[in-house]
Formats: sequence, structure tokens, C-alpha cells
Amino acid sequence: MARSKSGDPMRQPVAGWVFVTPMIVILGLFLVVPIVMALWVSVSNWTGRGSPFGGNTEFIGLKNYTDLLGKQGLARQDFMTSLRNTFYYVLGVVPIQTALALLLAVLVNQKWLRGRTFFRTAFYFPSVVSSVAISLVFLFLFAGSGAINGVLAWFGVHGPNWFADPRGLIHLLGDLVGVWNIDSPPAGLAGTKVMNLSLWEWIKGPSVAMTAIMFQVIWTTAGTFMLMFIAALQDLPAEVEEAAMVDGANARQRFWNVTVPHLRPTILLVVTLGVIGTWQVFDQMYVMSQGKPSKTTLTPAFLSYQAAFRDQKWGQGAAMAFLLFLLIFLLTQAQRWLLRDKDAAREKKLERQQRRAEKKAEVPA
Repeated sequence: MARSKSGDPMRQPVAGWVFVTPMIVILGLFLVVPIVMALWVSVSNWTGRGSPFGGNTEFIGLKNYTDLLGKQGLARQDFMTSLRNTFYYVLGVVPIQTALALLLAVLVNQKWLRGRTFFRTAFYFPSVVSSVAISLVFLFLFAGSGAINGVLAWFGVHGPNWFADPRGLIHLLGDLVGVWNIDSPPAGLAGTKVMNLSLWEWIKGPSVAMTAIMFQVIWTTAGTFMLMFIAALQDLPAEVEEAAMVDGANARQRFWNVTVPHLRPTILLVVTLGVIGTWQVFDQMYVMSQGKPSKTTLTPAFLSYQAAFRDQKWGQGAAMAFLLFLLIFLLTQAQRWLLRDKDAAREKKLERQQRRAEKKAEVPA
């Protein structure tokens, strides 16, 4: 009797395609096709009625993009405002949540700490709770008569009406130290406009309302990144740390010269995920502020939603989404280059140069 050749190399690719095809079809239908449709909408005048590929929809080229980047008007001003708001939001959230996550990971990874499992669970718990529910809780905490202002009152500080205060932190700090008067900004800054916003508006900093949202996001996301750092810390060979102790390194020196270099790939991952997540922030703005007050919590993702679903400007909303994607991609690549392992990069460069030299030597004269 002939024995079936289950190990036949000619049949293995067929079996692989049989298993992979369902996922390819699903990804194509629910990922690739919507992206292609959104790209078409961004270069068309589709109004949201009927099919975007119907006869009433016309190709208008890059008009939606030029309206956002090159044409004076409210659309460009709002888009630039959203980019400014999100820039300060990213600048405040990513470093703090990364440092806090690393600090928590180092603390709960200590062998002398009792109840480590409890603390890990407690710190991670906010990450698994609905962001909408947490946003509603923070709305009550940061209300004018909320718990935060109550605690500040114990120290004689009159807290602001957080979600109704559009003043920027940099403006407030400059007014506090006497650099400028927030009610009468310098003419040079207020009169010089760049991309529809004055320099005075560009250097505003995150508003008081945005700061409250930043506290909520940091508290929510630090637990997730803490788990990533814990996994990396537990992968650190004990022999390396023991060798550093034998060499006389104290705890601070071991942390900066042993632990942190070992965590470089994890730090890159955490910062990358943080940058992507913060530039895409939407749900907190939708629940807590709707872009108010005075558009100081407006973000590109929320503005894209407003343009498409509220104002029925679907092409403009899709164009914002693709511009945001391009911005995140460029920032991620720049970040990878800045945080790269310079020694490893130098070694790879030398290896490439050696291979080129060997190939040239092999070529006959």
C-alpha cells in the first residue's frame, strides 16, 4: 500500500495558504478596502450621500489637503490649532507616563517589597477600565467644586475651573515671573502669524483644561507600560547586576549603567506606542471637553470626526486623517533614529562597508 507523503514539500505551501487565506480576506475587507475608500474620499467631493464611487462624486485632486495646509480660512486655522494642542499634549504626556511607568516597574520588581502582586494589579487596574468611565470620574474630580480644588484649598490655593479655563500654562508661567502680561501680549508675538496662528498662540502651551485631561491619560496608561518594563527587568540577567555590585557600583550607578541600557529596546517601544497613542487621542476629548474651551482641547482626530460626521465635509475629514497618519509616521521614524543603539548602528555600517570592499575586490580588473 502506498504511504501518503504528508511531508511532501510541494504540498506544504498549499496547506499554508489554506490556513492564511481567511485572515487575508478579513484584513482585506475590513482594513485595506476601507483605507482605499478613505483615500478616494479625501480626493473627492463626496457629501456622505450615496456611494462614494457613484456618478455624483467627482475627483477634485488635492483640494481638501490644500484647504488645510495652504489656504487661508477657518479649516486651516482649526487644523493648526489642533496640531498645536496635540503637540503640547504629546510633549507633556509621553515623557511623564514613560518615567512613571519605569519608576513603578522598578518599585514593584524589588524582591524586598511585600504584596508585589497586589501593587502590580492596583497600578495596572486603571488601564483595563473603560476610558469613558474614567473620563466621567475625572470630570467630577476636576470640577470647580470637585475634590482636586478641595485638596488645593487645604493649602490655601484657589483652584481654577479646570474644564472652563482656556489659558495656557506657558502664558501663565510667563505672567507669573513677569516676562509678559497675559492680558496684554507682546506686539511682536501677537502680530506675527505663522500658518494662521500668531506666535503668541503657538507658544501658549497646554491649556488648563488640557492639563486636566493629561493627568487622566497619564494615570490610565502608565500601568500598561509598567508591565512592559517589568517583563524587561525580569529578563535582566542576575549575573550582570551581581558583577556590577562586585565592582563596587552603588544602586544609582547600577540603574543608569546596567538597567537602563538593558531597557533601551523597551524604552523605544514604550515611547513609540506613547507617541502614536497620544497623537491619535480622541475618546477623552469627545467625552470630557468636545474641543472646548475656546478650541484649546481640539485634536486632529476629534476635528476629523467633527468635519465628517457633524459638518458633512467627508473629504476634509478623510484628508485630516491621512495627514495625521503621515505626521505620526514621520515622527516615529525620527524617534527610532534618535533612540537607536549608536554602537550597533556603527557596527552595521562597518559591516556594510566591508562587504562592499570585498565585492569590489572580487570583481576582476
